[in-house]
Amino acid sequence: MTLDSGLTLRSARWTDVEAVAKLIYDVCEADGDVTVASTPEDMENTWKTEGFNLDRDAFIVQAQDGHVVGYEEFFHPRDQYHDLDADGYVHPQFRGLGIGTTLLRAVEVRAREEVQLAAPDLRAFIRSTIDNKDERGHAVLKTEGYFPIRYHWRMQVKLQEAPPVASFPNGVELRPFVKEEHAIAVWQADNEAFRDHWGSHDSAYEEWTHWKFDKSDFDPTLWMIAWDGDQIAGFSQNRFRMGIGWVGTLGVRRPWRKMGLGLALLQHSFGEFYKRGMDTIGLGVDASNPTGATRLYQRAGMYVASEFATYEKELRAGRTME
Repeated sequence: MTLDSGLTLRSARWTDVEAVAKLIYDVCEADGDVTVASTPEDMENTWKTEGFNLDRDAFIVQAQDGHVVGYEEFFHPRDQYHDLDADGYVHPQFRGLGIGTTLLRAVEVRAREEVQLAAPDLRAFIRSTIDNKDERGHAVLKTEGYFPIRYHWRMQVKLQEAPPVASFPNGVELRPFVKEEHAIAVWQADNEAFRDHWGSHDSAYEEWTHWKFDKSDFDPTLWMIAWDGDQIAGFSQNRFRMGIGWVGTLGVRRPWRKMGLGLALLQHSFGEFYKRGMDTIGLGVDASNPTGATRLYQRAGMYVASEFATYEKELRAGRTME
C-alpha cells in the first residue's frame, strides 16, 4: 500500500518531540494501556542515546495540517549491527492510509544500511513489537515479511492494603543505593542476571547509565539493592511512570536464585510504593521467561494487564550469535 497523497514522510526533528509523545499516548490510549506510553522526556532521552541519529533513525508521517500521524524509530545495541529494532506508531484515526507500511519500509532501508557493518557470516534481523490487540498492525507486519516470535506481558497489581513485610534470605540485606559508590557493581550484576534471558545483551557502562540515570524520573531511594556481604545478590530498580509505580528491572544473580529473594524484593518494592501513596504497580516481563518470573509475579498477586507481540524479519541468513 502506498502512502495517501495527503500525507508526507520526512525525518524527525527536535521540534517534533512533543507531537511524537502525544501520538504515542493516543495510540496507547486506543490500545487500552497508556502506562506504556512515552513522555516527551522519554523521547528526548531516546533521541540523545549515543549512536542515535535523529535525521537518519527517526521517521515522521505528517498530515497536511502539520499534525504528526505516524512515527517510527530505528535502533540497535552498541556495536551489534545484526540485531536491530524498530518501534512504530500510527494514529488510530489515520489507519488504512499506508502509514504503517511506509514507515516499515523506510526503517528497513535504514536497517539494511546498518547490516553492512555486521560480520558477513552473522544472521541479521529486525524486530518490532506491537500491542497484541492491534489487528491491523499484525496484518501490516505480516504483509511486510515479519513473523511473530515472542510475547511479552505488562503485569500489574492493585493493592487493597499494605503488602506483607518482605522476608529476605539469611545473610542478605538491603542497603541504600548510593550512585557514586554502587553504580558499577549494580551494572555488572544487571548484565550477569539477564544473560540467560531472550534477546538480552551486555550493555556498556555508558549505555546503561544513560538509560538508568538520565531519565527525569530516576529516584535512587526507589532502588532496592540486596547485598550478601560485599556481593550484590539481587536488585529491584523502581520508579514512578505514567501515573503508576513501576518495577523497571528486577534481577537475582544465579547463586542466590530459588531462595525467595526475588519475591522479597518484589514485596519490598510494593511496600515502598504503598508507603508513598501508590497502590497500582506494574512491570514488563517476557511471557516465556526462563527463570520463572511470571509465576513469581502471579504468586505476588500480579495479573496480566496487557500483552505485546514481538515480530521479526530476517534481513540476511547466517550464523546465530549465542
